[in-house]
Amino acid sequence: MAITSTFLVAELVGSFVFNSLALLSDAAHMFTDAAALAIALVAIKVGQRPADKQRTYGYRRFEILAASFNALLLFAVAGYILWEGINRLIDPEPVASLGMLVVATFGLLANFVAMRVLVAGKDSSLNVKGAYLEVWADMLGSLGVIGAAVAIYFTRLTWIDAIVAIAIGLWVLPRTWMLLKDTTHILLQGVPSGMDLEEIRKAVNDVAGVDSTHDLHVWSVAGDDASLTAHVVLAAGAEPFATRAAVAAMLEGRFGIHHSTIQAEAVPCDDEAALHA
Repeated sequence: MAITSTFLVAELVGSFVFNSLALLSDAAHMFTDAAALAIALVAIKVGQRPADKQRTYGYRRFEILAASFNALLLFAVAGYILWEGINRLIDPEPVASLGMLVVATFGLLANFVAMRVLVAGKDSSLNVKGAYLEVWADMLGSLGVIGAAVAIYFTRLTWIDAIVAIAIGLWVLPRTWMLLKDTTHILLQGVPSGMDLEEIRKAVNDVAGVDSTHDLHVWSVAGDDASLTAHVVLAAGAEPFATRAAVAAMLEGRFGIHHSTIQAEAVPCDDEAALHA
């Protein structure tokens, strides 16, 4: 993270000193990696704080809030780069290609060092593998800036800088959109990825002693967990405590839902007709 952050600052400064929009665009791309690593580190630290009387779920959602802010910030930066890139295509500005080349080359070397650091753990950790792939993407961005700097030096066509900047900006946007989409889904208490509400309902209804299920809710606090609440109507003669225990055990074993609250009912409550799943 220290390597990425250092050259993020270098590219940011270099983009203004050498008037290179491609460097600024690559810095924005590198920012996605630095921000993701920072969010993960801070989230681990903050997420270790225990739940209290005011925040009964604890602080694990801090990571989702921070990631959402990161996505919105990146959208703003990418929007500026695309707008400025189009303006520079219409009215090209001078670019210091040699300075641009030096900064991008050091950025490429930094990415290579980061790859060497991460390569040992990429097959044993999904987080490390993700960081490794992000550094690969950064390295391609740096190569694009280097290519643009060389082309500008020999051809004096400064609009090449704008083309590369727009290309990197368009490359960053889809990942930023996916990040914002995923975090918004979690903040809206959406059903966790990979889970099907109707499949869960059917599985609950198949438990011995359950007649039907309503007011079913499944959500995630931080994206890697799942919680569930539901009302189950008992079949005739079913024992409430045993049935609740059986449903909870099934949810944990089959769906990995470790936190469930089941309300057993002899007859459906009034909430059955309300706007609930």
